[in-house]
Amino acid sequence: MRKIKSFLLEHFEVALVILIVMGILAIAFLVHYKFSFLNFFFLPVILSGYYLGKRKAVLTGIFCVLLVVLYLSYFHLLSSLGTGFSFDEVINLLAWGSFLILTGAIIGMVSEQRESKLKNLRSAYVGVLEILLKYLEVADEIKPRSLRVSLLAGKIAKAAGLDTRDVENIKSAGLLYEAGDLRSILPFFEEVADFMETGIKLPERQLSDREKVMLKTTAALLKEIEPILFYYSRYYVREADILDKNLDEIPIGSSIIALADMYDKIANKVPVFYGKEEYISILDIEKLAGRIFPGSAIEALMQVIPAL
Repeated sequence: MRKIKSFLLEHFEVALVILIVMGILAIAFLVHYKFSFLNFFFLPVILSGYYLGKRKAVLTGIFCVLLVVLYLSYFHLLSSLGTGFSFDEVINLLAWGSFLILTGAIIGMVSEQRESKLKNLRSAYVGVLEILLKYLEVADEIKPRSLRVSLLAGKIAKAAGLDTRDVENIKSAGLLYEAGDLRSILPFFEEVADFMETGIKLPERQLSDREKVMLKTTAALLKEIEPILFYYSRYYVREADILDKNLDEIPIGSSIIALADMYDKIANKVPVFYGKEEYISILDIEKLAGRIFPGSAIEALMQVIPAL
């Protein structure tokens, strides 16, 4: 049974065409009241919409209408009725064909929306797994580097005079800034936030008030940290070789995370490069004020360093 199902799914379009042709032949030779059985063609159109999407469902509907029109024309020719159709036949064909194509379009559209939601959910699931894997792979027995950067970024943000909400957002973004390939991971945050806000429906049970609050809070947090990570990825990962950055375009949270990451690497004797230059000391960081990092962020770092 599984082999048959797998074979049919693999050759679904061919099977659909065969079903339609067999349907038109069966109606032609076995059915006396042919217009009564035209609704048979809703079956292949619905199947096409569900499995192949809106475009192919509409094409299937048009194909069915054309086959029926060709058959009726041929039948009229054999019956010496001429190739024209009566007024009733035209009305019946127009009504049936319109609803057939409309049904295919609606079923296909719903199916594509369902597939899009499932794709977003799979992407979110993969993103979560990559984040978890990143933490499981950390070999630091004291603190993961992302946690060190997160805590340091929070201290820098606080010293820079940012409000509590911004400080917490920067700390949260710092925990995730190293989660795999940021270029592919970033869409995951927006997808998860949208899914949490609009896509969660559990028919078997209602969400409790606590669960609703948790989901809304998480969605709001993801939406707020996504821009921080986006600009960090753009300006400090992909465009790391550009030394003189337009700091007006970069959120200070993104700069603070990059600054905390740079200091952590220097403190742990990990090579740091921006462009072709290597930076190995705190003095090197100070030279980057106004070029790679805002001066206020570097001043805040210098205030924090003695307490580390």
